[in-house]
Amino acid sequence: MADGVVIERIDHMVLTVADIKATCDFYGRVLGMEKIVFAGGRVALGFGAQKINLHPAGNEYEPKAQKAVPGSADFCLITDTPMEAVIAHLGACGVAIIEGPVAKTGALGALTSVYFRDVDENLVEVSNYE
Repeated sequence: MADGVVIERIDHMVLTVADIKATCDFYGRVLGMEKIVFAGGRVALGFGAQKINLHPAGNEYEPKAQKAVPGSADFCLITDTPMEAVIAHLGACGVAIIEGPVAKTGALGALTSVYFRDVDENLVEVSNYE
């Protein structure tokens, strides 16, 4: 074990978005995330034991990323839903898969992943561990 700080997990991340309502609608409909309102009206997307805080483009909360712009994120989400069902659900939601299913490597080993873009053109990877 290293001296100093040892990180356990990711608690939340931030997406800068053009339209918070459209983002909540997309992630709720496509990935089953729950809209959470906190801290005087701020909005997040909740799932599992994590959340994605949403910052409105041009009115981001401080502190923020140096270059906070919609469409600059690229992240992977893990699901237990079988990949065939993920693909079918994305199709039913009108979401185009831009790559996959394809073999990838995640933090804990081999993954099967599909990639698509959200309403801000962020790259979203949804994966199953093998």
